[in-house]
This record gives sequence, structure tokens and C-alpha cells, in this order.
Amino acid sequence: MLDGRYRVDALIAVGGMATVYRALDTRLDRVVALKVMHPELAADASFVERFIREARSVARLSHPNVVGVFDQGAEGAYVYLAMEYVPGCTLRDVLRERGALTPRAALDVLEPVLAALGAAHRAGFVHRDMKPENVLIGDDGRVKVADFGLVKAVDTVTNTTGAVLGTVSYLAPEQIEQDDVADARVDVYACGVVLYEMLTGGRPHSGDSPAQVLYRHLNEDVPPPSAAVPHLGPELDRLVAVATSRAPEGRPEDAVALLALARDARAALDDAALDAVPPAALEGDRSIAEDRTSVIPRFSTPARPTDNDGVQRTSVLAAAPPEPPAPRRRLGNRRKGGLAALVAVLLVLCVGAGVWYINSGQFTRVPPLLAKTEDEARQRLADAGLKVGGVDKAYSDTADRGTVTKTDPGTGERVRGNGSVNLTVSLGPRKVTVPRVEGMALDKAKARLRDAGLEPGMVTRAFSDSVAKGEVVSTDPSAGTERRGGSAVALVVSKGAPVEVPDVAGSSLQKATEALKEAGLKVSTADERIFSEHEKGAVAAQSPKPGTELAKGGEVELTLSKGPDLVEVPDVTGQKEDEARKTLEGAGFKVDVSRWFFGDTVWDQSVEGGETAPRGSEITIRVR
Repeated sequence: MLDGRYRVDALIAVGGMATVYRALDTRLDRVVALKVMHPELAADASFVERFIREARSVARLSHPNVVGVFDQGAEGAYVYLAMEYVPGCTLRDVLRERGALTPRAALDVLEPVLAALGAAHRAGFVHRDMKPENVLIGDDGRVKVADFGLVKAVDTVTNTTGAVLGTVSYLAPEQIEQDDVADARVDVYACGVVLYEMLTGGRPHSGDSPAQVLYRHLNEDVPPPSAAVPHLGPELDRLVAVATSRAPEGRPEDAVALLALARDARAALDDAALDAVPPAALEGDRSIAEDRTSVIPRFSTPARPTDNDGVQRTSVLAAAPPEPPAPRRRLGNRRKGGLAALVAVLLVLCVGAGVWYINSGQFTRVPPLLAKTEDEARQRLADAGLKVGGVDKAYSDTADRGTVTKTDPGTGERVRGNGSVNLTVSLGPRKVTVPRVEGMALDKAKARLRDAGLEPGMVTRAFSDSVAKGEVVSTDPSAGTERRGGSAVALVVSKGAPVEVPDVAGSSLQKATEALKEAGLKVSTADERIFSEHEKGAVAAQSPKPGTELAKGGEVELTLSKGPDLVEVPDVTGQKEDEARKTLEGAGFKVDVSRWFFGDTVWDQSVEGGETAPRGSEITIRVR
């Protein structure tokens, strides 16, 4: 039972940064996926705080293709997220079982993935660890993106002290060289690699070590999928090429833009191309664990491992040959040999004891102190023969006030007997007052929030009679509210005062333009004209419709009339009523019947046969 609430039932998966379990939320009686960070990472307070802060921001996303985050918390050294449980499998499972997918199936998976990432990108977040393991395919066929554990807000800096977090096979070149400035285009690159893998069954770059894979990402373009699967259409080659451009500026700006290109590529392929059966999966080099999220040393210009002749080689260490068997000793020497052996053993024991005392006997290991109160930590250190060196206080979003968040040296490290250990004790979450940003331009409001220790959240737009267009109308939570440092603040930005679109149908183009401009709106004219009841050249239709509210400066498109659509009226006199009705309606007219006496024969019609009338107008027939 974790945190007195979540009953852990089964192991789902073990990743490079966390272990995921299926658990029961005993409070709400629902099944959840419980992601628990590895203890060695949970011991890093700064990493934990960043993880929790960013996970909370992602929890604000509400999208059918994003795995929902329900809860977060920590119990002792266990830092966890409670997430939506999706019964099914991952895209990696599908690729291992089936190999390459048909183009239709690959696009069926890619499009909802891009829709999910697009929602994150437009909300200001970057995933940074897109790969098949993080694409869940439910038993009902729904596709969801999971594991936003490495997400960061756009325009924020993440200091990884010379290392980059991620999965080597899907890292964009700029992540490898300068991860702290990565934007939404790193997710676009990773999606391009995933698409290549779905189409071919193998990764575009492989190697015997992570360094080799990273080198190829930096120095080699992703090959076209058709090089491995010849029957694939050029549209798919172009889609992969633009998504995996080594230069960020050569890629679509975000997942929304890539989704539009993916849909264009699908539309350009016929059914035969979409349903082409792929070959068996490529035998990619799996000699390194490329699937796990890792902490990878960053390098800007890695050297390709070569011998002096410039050819890549793999170093092989030869096993030492076995020693030859010792010669047989004579029986007379056995006693002397036994005595010598005993002396040798005693000598080794004495020397070993001395070495142990010098190297280990004088040391003890720092006991686990995280999440303990300061008094408990002091007592544990005293029991271990250690002292408290110093106590620092620091804010923490994850640790209770008064509990230990960090030790120096860390848990399990060796300290000389009677040595000291420095403690960092939590002051609890840092409370920040939401500043007043109403009336500020959006960029300035975002900067003001960041200066106050908060993060700009979702931006929505609304009409306002009192706030100028582009300025902040309100925030959620409102100004003056206290929130934890790093929390997201939603912003409502003014679209300006609303303007009601006037009805200009039937007016001349000049008069309609004057009326719309007087209302503060812009005017455009459609290229094509339509038949209408209005005279030729007058306004036949407008978009948006009359009465719609637009911001000042909004645009109204006018469609001009070609005049009425005149149609020759058939002569139906002498016909039976039903026959006459069918004839007139077939010609595009409405029919009204005027009955004289009893009978069903037409003896007169309101517009004589052979004359013209507007299509859709009403013709009266007189029957007797």
C-alpha cells in the first residue's frame, strides 16, 4: 500500500527512470497506473521537484489521446504519479510482434499521436521522449501518448550539468548538442523516426554503443523508408524527410503542422498504396539498450570510434589461456607443503585484516535519512557513529516541512567513523502570490508571472468591452491568490470589444462595404458568384452570418449575386394534377394547387408555359 491509498497489484513495466505498476485507488475504487521513480533518482531533490512541477503542468492537458494524470505524491523515498490505466499494449509490443506496419496502419497510429502532442505544444509543453514505448494502444483501439516525465515548458531552461535525458534512437541533433533550448521540433523529429520504424520495422540509425547512434543522428540524414521497403510511395519518403531534418528550421514548427502534412500524404495515396503489405521487420542492431530513457553525456562533435586506418572496429578482449596443471609432488613433501600453506593462509588473513581496517574498517555508510524529521535523522546518524555537520533549509514541493530532502554525502556513501553529514531540511512548499497582470500585454504578463516564480499556463481568448485587444483580461487563479512556486496560471486575453456583423444581403457591393467598415470590420469578396433572388452584382450571401459577434478588425467575406437563376416554365395545361406537379418540381419550381369544382385536370397555370421564372419560385396550377 503506497501513501495509505494505492494498493499495488502487479508490475507493468520497468523503465530507465521509473517502474510502473497496476494499482487500485482504494479511495475512489478505480484501477490506475502507478509510476514510481527509481530511488536513486528520487534521492536528487532538485530532479524530483522539477519532475513533480512539470507533471502538474501536464495534468492541465485535457485531450482524448493523452494519458491523464490523476494524482502525484511522495511517501518517504517513493515519489510517484497516479495515471490513467490503459489496458492494452504499447506500439513497441506491436512492432515486435508484427514487424513493419502497412502505411494505413502507421498513419492511423501517427495521427492521434500528433494530435496529442499538438495539444501539448499549443499549451506550451514539449514531451522530449517520444518513442514506441510511450504510445499506448488500448484494447478498444484508442491511441494515447504517455510518459510526459521529461516534459518541459517552452522557453524554460533545464540544467542537466553536461548530460541529456532521453532515448538515444529518437533524440534530435539539437537535443544532443544543446538540450536546454530544445523546442517542439524535437518531438517532430522523434515522430519522424517512429514513423520510419513503423514503415520499415527497424530504426534508421543503430550502433554498438550509444555514442555511435548519437554520432549518426548528428552527421547522417535519416534514409528514406523506400530504401528499405521499395514499394512505399514518395509521399511517405517526403513526410519522413521533412520531420527528421537535421536542421530544426527545416522541420514543421510543431506537431499540429506535421499532422496537416501527414493527412496530406494520406490523401495523396490510393488504397493500394495504403494497404501495401510490408516485408518482415528489418534486423536492426539491438546490441545496446536503445529503448530506455537514459542520462547520456552530452557532446557537440563526437568522434567516430575508428582504428588508425579509419575503419570502425569493435574491440574484442581475448580470454586468458588456462594455466597448465601443477606437477605432482612427492609424498615426502606433503607435510612441508601443508605447513607452508597454513603459514601462507595466516599471513593473508593478517594482511587482509590490516587492509580492511585501512580501507573499510575506519568507514561507515550514511543511513537512509530522506523523509525523516531532523530529530530522527540526528538519532540515526548518532546510532551509526556519525555527527550532523550542518543543516540547510530549502523549499520543497514534495517533502513535508521539517523533513530531510537531501544529505551530503548521499545515502549509502562511505564516511570515515565519527565523520559528519550535512542535512537539507524542507521548509515546505514555497508559497507565491499571483501578481496582478490584468491590462498587460500577453508577453509582459508571462514575464511577470515567471519573475514571481510561476509558470504561464493555458491561454484562451475572449471579447472584452473594457480591455484592449491583446491584453490580459483575467487569470486563474486570480491575483492575490497564494500558490506553490512553479504552478501554472491560466490567462484570458482580450479579443477586443465585440462587433455585431450587420446584414448587408441585397445591398450593392459599395454600400455593403461602407456599412461593414463603419462597424469596424474588414471586407473581402469571394471569387465565385452565385444565383440568388437578389439582382446581379448585389450581395447574395455573407460569412459570418448577420448577428455574429466578431472582434473589431475582423473580416467578413461577401459573395455577389449572378442574379436569379431563370428557368423556362413547362406547359402543364391538360395534364393530370400528379403529372403536372412532378413536371414542375422536376424543373426546379415549387407548386401550389388551386382547385375549381371537382376534378384533377390542369386547365390554367400562373406562369404560362414557355415563359421564364426564377428557379425555386412558386407556380400555381388551377385544377378542375
